[in-house]
Amino acid sequence: MSVVAHSHIIELALEASVIRNQMSPRRHCLFPLEMIERSIKPFLSKIHAGHFRISLSLCSQALLWRSLGEPIADAHSTICHIFHVVPSMAFTLLWSLALLTLALLSFAYVLRCLFHFEMVKSEFLHHVGMNYLFAPWISWLLLLQSCPFIAQKTSPYHVLWWIFVVPVVVLDIKIYGQWFTKGKRFLSTVANPTCQLSVIGNLVGVRAAAQMGWRESAIFMFTLGMTHYLVIFVTLYQRLTGNKGLPVKLRPVFFLFVATPSVASLAWDSISGSFDDLAKMLFFLSLFLFMSLVTRPTLFKKSMRKYNVAWWAYSFPLTALALASVEYAREVKGGFAHALTLVLSSLSIVVSLSLVVVATANTKVHLPAGPPNNDVSSPMP
Repeated sequence: MSVVAHSHIIELALEASVIRNQMSPRRHCLFPLEMIERSIKPFLSKIHAGHFRISLSLCSQALLWRSLGEPIADAHSTICHIFHVVPSMAFTLLWSLALLTLALLSFAYVLRCLFHFEMVKSEFLHHVGMNYLFAPWISWLLLLQSCPFIAQKTSPYHVLWWIFVVPVVVLDIKIYGQWFTKGKRFLSTVANPTCQLSVIGNLVGVRAAAQMGWRESAIFMFTLGMTHYLVIFVTLYQRLTGNKGLPVKLRPVFFLFVATPSVASLAWDSISGSFDDLAKMLFFLSLFLFMSLVTRPTLFKKSMRKYNVAWWAYSFPLTALALASVEYAREVKGGFAHALTLVLSSLSIVVSLSLVVVATANTKVHLPAGPPNNDVSSPMP
């Protein structure tokens, strides 16, 4: 037999092997899985913890709507009377939208951990990205507090509280421990406004614990959060040399300066049972910081040129401030206090709705079609 015949036989055998593999049931099962994996990997490579700004906004809005819908006897409360007229179905739809958004983001991030673990690891080591790892747990705690289906002093509520709070405490131990020990990151070098998310995580947990009647747990978390808030606040004011700054497009996160004292006032209100002097002091501090930021529009001018997910950082702090103003107005019972609540709540709702519209019109920013980004060290947007 000639060499040509031998080569022809080998080619036929190879072709038969390829056809057999393509026709095998195992190949037919793996092919769709490979297609699915290839289609979602580019999307998962672009999803990062910063996208939980969206869930923070929607979940806090649900809590604001529930707070405004609670009965109040004061005749000055115009916005509360308006929300009493709004059908309860509107709040249920908003809460359901927040739940769906948070569930989808959480599922996508779990898949990111499976398919792009190196990116998740890089995010944890990033001086901004690591702080947004608190965001999903804050969102779940906010959603739990606004839930219309689970009573606060029931076993399911208690179990969910533990599920959402334990990761916050674990992250506290990891991050706070590196600040005052010989860890890889010192606060003076990595401090930025997003560091306040760790404090907010504790304070949101405080409010839920106090509403369940767990006063000791609430005081423990309040102490942990406020102690580190003082350290972070002073460090950020000092602007020490060698500190890693924020890129221009992340400047909206400066509004977290407003969110932290607002959430702290709500947390202390839930512990003490009334919006007392300490809660008012924290609320006034958040008002001052809010005015300091809104009177400096040039600080945010460059970051507003093109939409990105960092824009959602405006919504949650405004909603937290509006929530604090609602409790303040209920305590003070005056025309000015309720007018302030009306302005802040309306502003919060308008900003949140505007972001939903803008984000819907720019879905390509959230759902990119390009190939995965292999540069895991790239800064988080």
